[in-house]
Amino acid sequence: MLKDITIGQYFPGKSVLHRLDPRIKIVLALAYIILIFFVDNSVGFALSILFLGACYLIAKIPLKMILKSLKPIVPILIFTGILNMLFITGEDPFFEWGIISISADGIYMAIVTAIRVICLIAASSLLTYVTSPIALTDAIERLLKPLKYVKFPVHELAMMMSIALRFIPTLVEETDKIMAAQKARGADLESGGLMQRAKALVPILIPLFISAFRRAEELALAMECRCYHGGEGRTRMKQLHLGSADFLACGVMAVVLCALIGANFLPIPW
Repeated sequence: MLKDITIGQYFPGKSVLHRLDPRIKIVLALAYIILIFFVDNSVGFALSILFLGACYLIAKIPLKMILKSLKPIVPILIFTGILNMLFITGEDPFFEWGIISISADGIYMAIVTAIRVICLIAASSLLTYVTSPIALTDAIERLLKPLKYVKFPVHELAMMMSIALRFIPTLVEETDKIMAAQKARGADLESGGLMQRAKALVPILIPLFISAFRRAEELALAMECRCYHGGEGRTRMKQLHLGSADFLACGVMAVVLCALIGANFLPIPW
């Protein structure tokens, strides 16, 4: 399960999405994620899924990576789906017992919630797949630059987010190694009840926290040795510039967003 967590990983490539300005990619990803929660019929969901699938094809991200990014959230989707089906009331329920009611509205809401969460995770994963952590840091800092006038620590926030994304795969790999070491010493991490499994996590969490603090200290020492003092006066090897491809991507996204909004007004039952 831990190996299936792909958030924060970057896959180098030369596709159009890889070459887009990271600021444009962040803005377009946020626009897509926000709008997906306003889509409420099958045509809109179909268009949003097809557009996201086309982006993955353009970026040349393997299908197995999409499935790996979605696998960890399957239990969450199942849990929320069951809650929606059992506790959302509607007309002419199929089954009713006390406060539990299974109706067409509940099933519809369960499907809609699952599609929205899947699209959200897939869009967020795509952003990290095609954008390096350094580019994300620069883009976030440039987008939040107006906040500097109110003494907001923009550079520190961008650096913190970049480091957090960068160390997600590292901590996942470290956790996997610790679990393998504990199993080799005879630890039982998979059997027993809920309380027993929770207690079995203690020998994993303690060394993981120690390793994380040690890595943080090593990173801080490395930054100090390189005379790092924040973003003031720093220059960048790669300057961010908007090109024709960025404006074209904005135009395509505008057309897609208009299509998703227009789909809500179609006279279809769901």
